Amino acid sequence: MAEQTAEKKENFFIKHRKTTALTLGAAAAFGFAPTYAVLLTLCSLFAAFVVADKMQNLRQAAAFGYWYGFGMFAVGFYWIGNALLIDAATFGWLYPIVLFGAGAFFGLFTIVPFMVWHQFSASGTWQKIVAFAAAWVLTEWVRSFILTGFPWNPLGSVFAFHPVWMQTASLWGVYGLSFWAVCLAGSLYLYYFGRKSGGVLFLVVLSLMLGFGFWRVGQYKPYPGEITVRLVQPAIPQQMKWNRQALEENFAAYIKMSRQKPLTDIDFVVWGETAIPFDLDRDWRHLQQLREAVPPQGYLIGGMVRFDDEKAYNSLYVFNEEGGVEGFYDKSHLVPFGEYIPLRKYLPNWIKPVAANMADFGSGKKYKNIEIGDYPIFGALICYEIIFPGEVVNPNEPPSWLVVLSNDGWYGDSAGPHQHLAAAQMRAVEEGVTVVRSANSGISAVINPLGQVVASLPLNDSGILDVRLPHHLKLFTFYGAHKNVPVVSFMILILCALLIYKELRKDRYTKNS
Repeated sequence: MAEQTAEKKENFFIKHRKTTALTLGAAAAFGFAPTYAVLLTLCSLFAAFVVADKMQNLRQAAAFGYWYGFGMFAVGFYWIGNALLIDAATFGWLYPIVLFGAGAFFGLFTIVPFMVWHQFSASGTWQKIVAFAAAWVLTEWVRSFILTGFPWNPLGSVFAFHPVWMQTASLWGVYGLSFWAVCLAGSLYLYYFGRKSGGVLFLVVLSLMLGFGFWRVGQYKPYPGEITVRLVQPAIPQQMKWNRQALEENFAAYIKMSRQKPLTDIDFVVWGETAIPFDLDRDWRHLQQLREAVPPQGYLIGGMVRFDDEKAYNSLYVFNEEGGVEGFYDKSHLVPFGEYIPLRKYLPNWIKPVAANMADFGSGKKYKNIEIGDYPIFGALICYEIIFPGEVVNPNEPPSWLVVLSNDGWYGDSAGPHQHLAAAQMRAVEEGVTVVRSANSGISAVINPLGQVVASLPLNDSGILDVRLPHHLKLFTFYGAHKNVPVVSFMILILCALLIYKELRKDRYTKNS
């Protein structure tokens, strides 16, 4: 009787495999920040493996993989649509298109792993799991650069809930963590089918991750250094940020908050992305006002739109106490449709970027470092540039720390800002670098090279935060030295080796027959 009941349930899930895939994928998304229901994500993958075993051909496997990804990315990226509601009259009608479009497009990246699973259906369970894990990692890597890339929420980022669990990213990056996340789900699959090796694998992977994590955290001396930064987070509502009547008030708020406490012991005051609403290259009056927020013998780092004869740039500026520009950085990796329109020459002029409605932004020089006096060299990034594994520091001259200016006010009180912070933590671990993150509405934070948040301002809170940066700004990491080359090469090697082994076994079986 129990067997018949189990068989009916199984047939139900197979018959309604699209709904099953969507539901399991949606459940997987809850493993990311801020919920971090990691066990739910692992169980989601495990259940997907069980159902995928019942797919009768590659077409069914591909469809199941697509709808699994559709559910995971539609739920995981739901917050993107909030940016359209800032100017609801112009862009609000696009909200459902973006909501379902995220799932529709990014679901394509989970097709291949499930096809690989089906291809190895006649192989041993170990081969199936490892091949799926390798294919999953490779598709995540492809997602980081195809159509300019959007590597948001790689599976390995579920481990960002605690720094100890992230430390192996210093060896193989977030893609390596994705591999082990799939293996953990695979161990549940093995155990479900009575393979004790599944339980052993689960315990071994967890033990290695925890052991290395505790060891690395224990090696780091977290005492503060001599550089003090002041993060300024005014939490200006996005609807008011570019309101013409509010520009003066917004600018004055940044200055007033910067001076809320004495500036005498501050080295850097750090404002968020496009915090300066005026063109200070040509606006002497507002430049003089800005000088009030610059520490004596210190510097102010803030975001501003820079203009030249041809283009506007989303830029980071460094001002000294005289109002002089010590250095600047133009954002190099722009957001498609947010900051520029792809294939612009083929589209009508009335189509404007969501975040730059005056015109498309220009792209600046990648990997630009800024050197200020005797201070350690820092790298500059703006907003989502921090999400790209292996692309956040100058490979020829790695900086000691990173300054990231952002404005997550576009996404309101949603999962987006929390996931953005988790990405910054993961990059800190991978590169072994201190990250200073200032965002208009949060989450502003200082993150040490272990990915630990030294101090932060909560999302949507208005305030300032004075933090002494760690004495050890930078640590050596294997990943920082080699980036994604080892892990991607290893995944390709694994897949090739398993395919060759599969073919050899097939030939041997044919000969014996």
